[in-house]
Amino acid sequence: MHQDKTQMAVNNNRNTGVCADRFWLDREHCCWSSNDTFYKDDDCKAWTKWPWMLNHYNQGFIFLFLEWIFYIGWALAMSTLAVLFVKIFAPYACGSGIPEIKCILSGFVIRGYLGKWTFIIKSVGLILSSASGLSLGKEGPMVHLACCIGNIFSYLFPKYGLNEAKKREILSASAAAGVSVAFGAPIGGVLFSLEEASYYFPLKTMWRSFFCALVAGIILRFVNPFGSNQTSLFHVDYMMKWTFIELVPFALLGLFGGILGSLFIFANIRWSKFRKNSKMLGGNPIYEVMLITLITAAISYFNPFTRKSAQSMIQQLFDRCEDQIDEDSLCDQNKALSIAFGQLLWALIFKFVITIFTFGIKVPCGLFVPSIAMGAITGRILGITVDQIFRAVQATPGHSDYFTCQLGKDCVMPGLYAMVGAAAVLGGVTRMTVSLVVIMFELTGSLEFIVPTMVATMFSKWIGDGISKMGIYEAHIELNGYPFLDSKGEYPYSTVASQVMRPSINRQPDSESSMSDLRELKNELSVITENGMTLGDLESLLRQTNFNGFPVVVSQNSMHLVGFVSRRDIFLALHTARKTQPYVVTSSIAYFSDGVPDSMPGGPAPLRLRKILDMVSSGMLETW
Repeated sequence: MHQDKTQMAVNNNRNTGVCADRFWLDREHCCWSSNDTFYKDDDCKAWTKWPWMLNHYNQGFIFLFLEWIFYIGWALAMSTLAVLFVKIFAPYACGSGIPEIKCILSGFVIRGYLGKWTFIIKSVGLILSSASGLSLGKEGPMVHLACCIGNIFSYLFPKYGLNEAKKREILSASAAAGVSVAFGAPIGGVLFSLEEASYYFPLKTMWRSFFCALVAGIILRFVNPFGSNQTSLFHVDYMMKWTFIELVPFALLGLFGGILGSLFIFANIRWSKFRKNSKMLGGNPIYEVMLITLITAAISYFNPFTRKSAQSMIQQLFDRCEDQIDEDSLCDQNKALSIAFGQLLWALIFKFVITIFTFGIKVPCGLFVPSIAMGAITGRILGITVDQIFRAVQATPGHSDYFTCQLGKDCVMPGLYAMVGAAAVLGGVTRMTVSLVVIMFELTGSLEFIVPTMVATMFSKWIGDGISKMGIYEAHIELNGYPFLDSKGEYPYSTVASQVMRPSINRQPDSESSMSDLRELKNELSVITENGMTLGDLESLLRQTNFNGFPVVVSQNSMHLVGFVSRRDIFLALHTARKTQPYVVTSSIAYFSDGVPDSMPGGPAPLRLRKILDMVSSGMLETW
């Protein structure tokens, strides 16, 4: 996963040019390698733009047109490759993966979702889709990749690989490691797994997740994929202190983040429903990806903020100005309101609209970075505005001593507002609170500004929950119809299980049975015994019932739960056995345990069904 992060950084600059002597480097590292420590625009001699390779050096219309064509062409090539890999090799490799991970950790089984092919294709597809310039992130898919690794390695240890409950403990720790690698936030990863991903999180799982995230953080620091010698992705160094009056704009950022997040969830879910029900879009994911990539690249090129990678833009918005003037006029007080303000406003609108259509397409795509980007743009706009207000007050004769400060030094830091805004919008979209605050201070290394981040996050949470209770992941779980019972939800039901459950009646219908008796028999609890039932008994059970699955018990006399088997798995296993095993007949005994006796000479062969059984934990066995 660390190699993936480096490759994404390299490919993100591939749209604009190539390093002349080291083609594997991105623009920043290419210029560093050529000793161009300080460079701006075309000052880097080692970086070759695509029009230069066609002998076009003048910054005229032809040059800009060629650069625009190459920008779009590389974006289309990489996104098309990503969607082709997903469609052909691993359909489960698309999307974020966090909604499905939440369902898996709550007990739902999605076979193949955490398999090796999903891991391989999502790793490659994530590099390509991130490098294409689409408005998506890599952090959510990295959680999915980490869980794939945890699932694959769990089969090396039968204690975990053959027990679904213990395997989910490994997946909880894997989710923490995924966030630790994606953001460089080990503690935030553990809290993310606790607050957002995991359904059941005992104390032993917490310290195991902590250890797993710790190892991931150490490896991240050792590999140093970005060459910055820092684990924080967007490291900032603010020398100023925030004032109490600034809590008002911080709260406004939280208010805006909650509203923007709710609007995004509403619009994205409506579009996802339309995509799901549309034969034109649902049946042609490749064309949809290509169209969205074409629109994104064609429009992004003309704005200096959207043209660069989301990570570079966020870092620039977080940075402090000090005394220099940067290339995008963010710190030039004569141009900040006229040029940069308009560019930022256009970037915010474009990011919001295009991310609605991008999140959910059939390529690996996350939502953390686009949400942080939208929040950082919003915060920077508000920071510029507040800074201008302070400047106007200071220019007024007889102003209060409260507004006396060194402009650009300790008055207002627009980068701080960008950081707080990023937390506000991300909180409005995901509805995270504690883990989000910790991730933000680990992401930026700014422990001093936890309180402003907490204020914005709480206001974002309150406003968002007031509009809609569900975050983006819960909304997609509901959209896809996954069986998920949210542990954070409130369910005001007073009925207990004994009032709605039926005991097994253990009698057969006869010719004189009434319709009510038949309905009662149809609705009784149907179970499968661990050993003793024949293939014919199982086929008869499938014909007489329409349940989606059956509990497997020790015996009819000892109703101790062993596990659960789905209707589809039984049907496929029986159908396959009938076709491929000649000595498996109707009278063959089905075994859901490891102890299978040898078949008698001339007798029917036993039917081994242990692999399709989802085991329950030993703790649950004691409660049945």
